[in-house]
Amino acid sequence: MQKTIQLLLAILIISILSVKTRAQQSQLNVSQQFRLAERVVRIAEPGELVDSVSVWGDIGSSGLYLVPKGTSLAKLLSYSLGPRTLRDNQTQIDWSKMRVEIYIHEHDTEKSSDKVDSFKYRFEENFPPGMWSYLVTNNQTVTVLVKRKPSFRDYLTIFATTISAVASTVILLERLAGK
Repeated sequence: MQKTIQLLLAILIISILSVKTRAQQSQLNVSQQFRLAERVVRIAEPGELVDSVSVWGDIGSSGLYLVPKGTSLAKLLSYSLGPRTLRDNQTQIDWSKMRVEIYIHEHDTEKSSDKVDSFKYRFEENFPPGMWSYLVTNNQTVTVLVKRKPSFRDYLTIFATTISAVASTVILLERLAGK
């Protein structure tokens, strides 16, 4: 009986130590990676010259991107998973009605001035002139806006919500009045 208890204790200790060792090895692997903030995305290789560019708005993955120097705007949009689509599981959006507006904001602290470049296009159109060759630079902020014209469903949703709220209020007031 005592040997069985000793054997069980030995197995328990060995299993605990192996779990601890695996956890330490896993932590070592994680610590060897680049530990960046949650939404800082490193695209450039270690040791490569980088530009730090913020990507905001209707984009697949917004955040601060560390991209190689000389990265084009089109590549940056690809790194950030492109413009976010306005979809749900019940509708099919007509892409021809979608517009994309891209604003590149750069602040010059020495001159206390702002420079904003913009590109606007529809999904079925080619990129505007200069967008393929536009190179992002350090400390720029790229904002992406996806717009579309309201559809009949949008108007119906607003109308139905308003009618529902009014009807609920009337019913509630009638019940409170005791009718």
